[in-house]
Amino acid sequence: MSDIKIMCSYGKLVDPYELIENPKNPNRHPEKQIEILAKLIKSQGFRRPIVVSNRSGFVTVGHGRLLAAKYLEMETVPVDYQDYESEAKEWADMVADNKVAEFAEFDNSVLSDMLQDLDDFDEELFGMAQDDIDKIMGRVERAVQQNNTQEINIGKFDDEKFEHTCPRCGFKF
Repeated sequence: MSDIKIMCSYGKLVDPYELIENPKNPNRHPEKQIEILAKLIKSQGFRRPIVVSNRSGFVTVGHGRLLAAKYLEMETVPVDYQDYESEAKEWADMVADNKVAEFAEFDNSVLSDMLQDLDDFDEELFGMAQDDIDKIMGRVERAVQQNNTQEINIGKFDDEKFEHTCPRCGFKF
């Protein structure tokens, strides 16, 4: 798909199938995440390049964006090539790219004010489910009603055949 705009600085445009994912990347990208990333890229353009190590040749940052680009059948993706002094520093950048964001504290009142200013928006472009947005914006009744309609009766499932994957972390149980 060549109609996706590149909205970021980059060193080179590369065929996504030429890039090599780091086999030691501990981050897993569930299908739902890839679909949302693809929707974001299609809607807003490619806003952050994929980072590739000159040292190893592996992707260090942007594995999810790479998978989303393949999902969108993009012919090229923006790549920024980086020099790393050691394998340890390369791996640290790869892991920290996702983990450090988990330490951020989200201010729901600021988000609520921001969302109030929007007339029409697609909640997936915020990376959030509609019921989460409803709770943040104080639409508790709607959020509770939606949660009640989505409840699953676990008793109907055979314990040996029941399997579920957490949409946030990918944990299977």
